[in-house]
Amino acid sequence: MIKHLTTPLISQDVESLNAGDQVLLSGVIYTARDAAHKRLIELIENGKTLPFDVKDQIIYYVGPTPAKPGTIFGSGGPTTAGRMDAYAPKLMSLGLKGMIGKGYRQDSVKKAIQDYQAVYFGAVGGAGAYISQCIQSCEVIAFDDLGPEAIRRLVVKDLPLTVIIDSQGHDLYERGRAQYLKEHHNDHSGL
Repeated sequence: MIKHLTTPLISQDVESLNAGDQVLLSGVIYTARDAAHKRLIELIENGKTLPFDVKDQIIYYVGPTPAKPGTIFGSGGPTTAGRMDAYAPKLMSLGLKGMIGKGYRQDSVKKAIQDYQAVYFGAVGGAGAYISQCIQSCEVIAFDDLGPEAIRRLVVKDLPLTVIIDSQGHDLYERGRAQYLKEHHNDHSGL
């Protein structure tokens, strides 16, 4: 069953999700990669206002290619989430509810996901052109000098995602790996 979610995320939305769930996400999300995350943390540390309120929001780890004439957004496949692991727990402590990327997360991020009742979604790597079709509007709101890594406010419709780490800390990657090892071990147990 596919779950339909609309931003901003509320606690009940996040708590209803389980690792492995398929989601179609609609609403406002923000883009930011490592350079933008570094600047966000510097603003926080210096007591300055962030360019958007992270409470109940989702950050998509993406640096899109330039939009072709007549299009809203370039190809925008997910960036490896581990590059944001040093920054993610602080943003979750301020109310960030969701992150979209690809790849594993460090234990400190998994703990923060549980502590702050957040969720980590996976987007399909290599499907950036398809993903860009789900984007209805795009506006650079901060750090324009970073080019593709500037923070953008996106309005998305039915963005296809998979819950990788749910608010209880269940990790789809770990579960899949354990299942593979169990099956692989059983395949060779008679040798």
